[in-house]
Amino acid sequence: MKRLLYLTLAAGIIVWGFGALEARAGQIPLPTTLDQLLPAGNFVVTGLEPDTFSSFSFSSSAIPPSTPVLTAAGITVDKFGPTGNESGLQFSGAMIAPAGAIVDYSIGYTVTAPAGLKISDALVVGTFSTFGGTGTASVGETLLFPDKTSLQLEASKPGSPSQEIFFPGVSSIIVTKDIILTGGSNGASVSIIGQGFSSTTIPEPASMALLGIGISGLFALRRFFKRPSVA
Repeated sequence: MKRLLYLTLAAGIIVWGFGALEARAGQIPLPTTLDQLLPAGNFVVTGLEPDTFSSFSFSSSAIPPSTPVLTAAGITVDKFGPTGNESGLQFSGAMIAPAGAIVDYSIGYTVTAPAGLKISDALVVGTFSTFGGTGTASVGETLLFPDKTSLQLEASKPGSPSQEIFFPGVSSIIVTKDIILTGGSNGASVSIIGQGFSSTTIPEPASMALLGIGISGLFALRRFFKRPSVA
């Protein structure tokens, strides 16, 4: 009887532990607004491959300072895609710089590949408008890898509305978006910013071992058949 009681108690503790872990993780379904993913540490799981997005940050500034800017509550976060096998996030909102003003937004987060996969590709795409004037709009990105190396991407108008880069697979990336809107003569805006990532499978150690054994066997057979016969 005591044994059954102890087993029941242990099972309850395990279930409670998983529940507490999930509560600490702050899992939030999409769509939502960016303020719901702050402070840093909350996360969502999204996409055809369940990448984890965590450690969100946000800031904004403007010149002149009286220029209206969006708060995190004014930016909607949703799934990006579907675009092939990419997983990602989409940020949308009326991010506008009026004529003669400059507005700067920064959005950051960490993306982590699921177990058994590594991220090997990143895509950024923006929906821009410069209202027929001299304004400019850009989304510049820094991708920081675990080994502290980094890569840069940019989508802009004038320029290209998207950029994609490929790199050796990594387990996680710290993404920092710098959104700069220069109003110019008629104003400029970006309404949608898409971010996609592709992942590749990591061969399991057992599979690699079997592959090595198979290759060794092939070489052994080759040597056997090439061995000169004895009369």
